[in-house]
Amino acid sequence: MIMRLFEILSNALSGTPFIAFGAAFAWGILSILLSPCHLASIPLIIGFINDQGKISTKRAFVLALLFSLGILITIAIIGVITAGMGRMLGDIGNLGNYFVAIIFFIVGLHLLGVLSLPFMEGAGQPGMKRKGLLAAFLLGLIFGIALGPCTFAYMAPILAITFSLSSTKFLYGILLLIAYGIGHCSVIVFAGTFTEMVERYLKWNENSKGTLILKKICGFLVILAGLYLLFKR
Repeated sequence: MIMRLFEILSNALSGTPFIAFGAAFAWGILSILLSPCHLASIPLIIGFINDQGKISTKRAFVLALLFSLGILITIAIIGVITAGMGRMLGDIGNLGNYFVAIIFFIVGLHLLGVLSLPFMEGAGQPGMKRKGLLAAFLLGLIFGIALGPCTFAYMAPILAITFSLSSTKFLYGILLLIAYGIGHCSVIVFAGTFTEMVERYLKWNENSKGTLILKKICGFLVILAGLYLLFKR
């Protein structure tokens, strides 16, 4: 079923521009929902935003957007570097996975209340807003390292079309990549923004039982993601 869906989307990428852009966007969404590597971004951003205390929906949106942009920037940089080295796109080796897994363990333990990470806390308080934005962006940059070949396996059809169009329709190929990136980011941004909206609707604050339970669940899932990185090879 999944392979059939991928085949349909791959064929659609070669269709008319309207269909191709829609397929690239949908492919970006699926790259999050169907990949264990990418799914870890959801509890990570939810836990991060949950940790900010009472913030506006707009700020939750900006934090999630910066996190997802950090991911895309790292993916692009790693793709260029690994391609230049003649390695599989995104393959940073086991050392990179170990580094990100350690970060996941630290963040997970923080969300569980075992460790204190001041740079992740209280970004909604006066004087801490800029730190919160920077922390979200840096967390995205670090998480992007973990995605490695997992990302480029999903991007392969779009990259193939972009390369084939590079000599005649370079801009069109770039727009397909952008559509994929928007779809990829949209899931993360939605998850982060929707979390804040639900908390506001339920009138949760940083001390509410529901908030504390959500943080611990996210912490547990982030630690599981770290374990996955350690043992996936």
